[in-house]
Amino acid sequence: MKNITNLRGIAAQLIEQVIDKGQSLSTVLPAAQRLLAEKDRALLQELSFGVIRYLPQLDYIILQLMDKPMKGKQRIIHYVIMVGLYQLRHTRVPPHAAIAETVQAAVFLKRQSLKGLVNGVLRTYQRRETEFTFDNIADPIRYLHPSWFITRIKAAWPDDWVSILEANNSRPPMWLRVNQSYISRDRWLVLLQESGFDATTTALSPQALCLEKPVGVTALPGFKEGWVTVQDLSAQRCSLYLDPQPGEKILDICAAPGGKTTHILELASTAEVTAVDVDAQRLSRVAENLERLNLTATLICGDGRYPEQWLDDQYFDRILLDAPCSATGVIRRHPDIKWLRRDNDIAELASLQKEILEAAWKRLKSGGTLLYATCSILPEENSRQINTFLSQHPEAIHEILPGGDNNGLQVLPSELGGDGFFYAKILKK
Repeated sequence: MKNITNLRGIAAQLIEQVIDKGQSLSTVLPAAQRLLAEKDRALLQELSFGVIRYLPQLDYIILQLMDKPMKGKQRIIHYVIMVGLYQLRHTRVPPHAAIAETVQAAVFLKRQSLKGLVNGVLRTYQRRETEFTFDNIADPIRYLHPSWFITRIKAAWPDDWVSILEANNSRPPMWLRVNQSYISRDRWLVLLQESGFDATTTALSPQALCLEKPVGVTALPGFKEGWVTVQDLSAQRCSLYLDPQPGEKILDICAAPGGKTTHILELASTAEVTAVDVDAQRLSRVAENLERLNLTATLICGDGRYPEQWLDDQYFDRILLDAPCSATGVIRRHPDIKWLRRDNDIAELASLQKEILEAAWKRLKSGGTLLYATCSILPEENSRQINTFLSQHPEAIHEILPGGDNNGLQVLPSELGGDGFFYAKILKK
């Protein structure tokens, strides 16, 4: 991607990396955006996320418009056509501009001989657009999720499965967390409104605001100075339920990119926080967030299953375990999860969670508090995990959170609320 001249072509390359090579969009997209002018970055994100979100429907349309699918080295043109269809169906890009730029993507990708094919397919779609509705099509195409996932969600949430899938397909709201050691939420909201933006508050977090329309972080008053952080409402609730207190020793396991670490320190500035993550690159994001917010924590790159490898004989008053999970509660933020995750991943993740939970529990002081959290909505990773743990640990006391029950507190993704999250607060006798 050295000669960057065509956003549609770059978007097609990113989609190919996700679908054919199993790369995460959150990894490949920022790398591409860094090579672009700032004005082009938002459109590249819109095209890439949009195609991944609507992938089954765009695939279906192409199969109806072409005699045979593109294969081998020409497969990239399949993704180019997807980018064109997405613009025609879901954006305000003028159709003539969308088609012209998408045709030029074939040149950018050194497939000049296929310009006519791209142009023909997109113009045929324009003529037949009204034919493509999906109300009576099979579930994966209609609901934009793989069959295995729909089956699991129907089983776990028989009354809510449609609303969950619809929330997953929506655009995510932009939630913010105000750093009240600098400025109150109400005062910052006034500054936001004076800057021409508006937001709503919530009773679920005294620091949280939801922007009416997402904006670039540099436009937020005091962002560089650490007055505000981008963090979903459900993620903010983790640190609130942990309830850190001044002077306590607190362990944050699986801490990257650091939203919860920094929130803990904003709530209890004199706490001694140790933040651990197995991924050194992601751990660097924690360091960046701490620096912007002028906060201090001990950072350790280590595997949560084996604290003896990175900790001496230390024990903690509170532990936050945001366990590695299927991320099925944050699909609207990361639509590629639908196509990267596999059905058999769930059992493997549940096993990994159990190992980390058992290891963390051993490092919790008597009388201490452990908050187990995931951004999953699957019971295998959440309520069943906690029920099994409690049955095996008579010294563990489950404190029922407001709105929760004996199985923990499960929040489902909602269009105007937070992401899908699970919480269980466990006290050690």
